[in-house]
Amino acid sequence: MNIEELRDYCLAKPATSEGMPFDDEVLVFKVAGKMFALVNINKFESINLKCDPDEAIELRAQYPEVKPGYHMSKKHWNTVEFGGNITTKLLKKWIDDSYLLIAQKLPLKTRRELGIK
Repeated sequence: MNIEELRDYCLAKPATSEGMPFDDEVLVFKVAGKMFALVNINKFESINLKCDPDEAIELRAQYPEVKPGYHMSKKHWNTVEFGGNITTKLLKKWIDDSYLLIAQKLPLKTRRELGIK
């Protein structure tokens, strides 16, 4: 997956926006204003994704490419290095999981207004 494919995949999700609130290298994807993915567009070596704390520990044990979130809460975020055993299918699943973790915590009224199930 290249940066264009990743960007298109993230932006196809309901109520998703993108921005660069930190600097001109880190692209942040948000659902209803809340971050669910961050990627350095210049290096494009990894992506930070929100994760259930228990699952985060399991994924780090199972995949050497999955590490505690770089510059993020180590409990709730993973940094996933591209390549190795990380297939595009697996990466998309983890992006979906990250998005849903954020989206499902939005108020019901907001989810309905935004078309999020």
